[in-house]
Amino acid sequence: MSIKIAITGKSGSGKTTITKAFLNVLQEYFPEKSVLLFDNDLTGELGHSFGKDIRNTIYGIRSGKHEYKTGIPEGMTKHEFVEWALEDILVPINDSTDIIVSWFVGAKDCRCPITSQINDACQKLIERYDFVIFDCEFDLKYLNQLVDTNIDLALIVANPTIESVKLAKRIAEFSTKHAAGGQLGVVMNKINNQKLDDIYKIIKDSELEILGSIPYDKTLENGTSDWNSDIVKEAVKQFYFRLNLPQENS
Repeated sequence: MSIKIAITGKSGSGKTTITKAFLNVLQEYFPEKSVLLFDNDLTGELGHSFGKDIRNTIYGIRSGKHEYKTGIPEGMTKHEFVEWALEDILVPINDSTDIIVSWFVGAKDCRCPITSQINDACQKLIERYDFVIFDCEFDLKYLNQLVDTNIDLALIVANPTIESVKLAKRIAEFSTKHAAGGQLGVVMNKINNQKLDDIYKIIKDSELEILGSIPYDKTLENGTSDWNSDIVKEAVKQFYFRLNLPQENS
């Protein structure tokens, strides 16, 4: 059974850097485990952070515009075809890690057969991996429109501004029902000696749990090609014990 982590938040909040930090921590703690990176963010930055220009997406399967790497096998049912197509667009990052990109998703109330077929195929794909990290588009609602899967941990990334934490509250409101049964909380990112009393009060009044904090990494100031940060990785390791995840020595 896979462990599913969703990283949510406004674009530019640091989701991709934190997603990569979690990948690096999991690979350090559990080197024998497999990881699927599921890029559900419309920017597609996660693939670029690995130097991958990923053009083949789940949307391409849905729209019929995907160009497959191999000839389409004959005699498949529609469900089998969608499962095969997902395999075709998986991109390996290393021996234990793959990435898949969704891009646009269909409406949840769409009665097109392809909607349920993609949901079922995504579910089967997800369960093959020990860990799945979703780099989400704003909140869990958009992810849920693609695949209705249980989330063990949903992290809302917020920056240390009043506007950002108020937005985190809205994200929680949209996401709570899709994270039912899982852990949902806020990670404060890009902290740089700001006074946070008013910000923490807003979060407390919203009944949101602060699961961790991450200091500002000046090396990311002008953007990097790989979105890697040792500072962010070490910060994740510092609050990892609070998370609804397997622990290093368990």
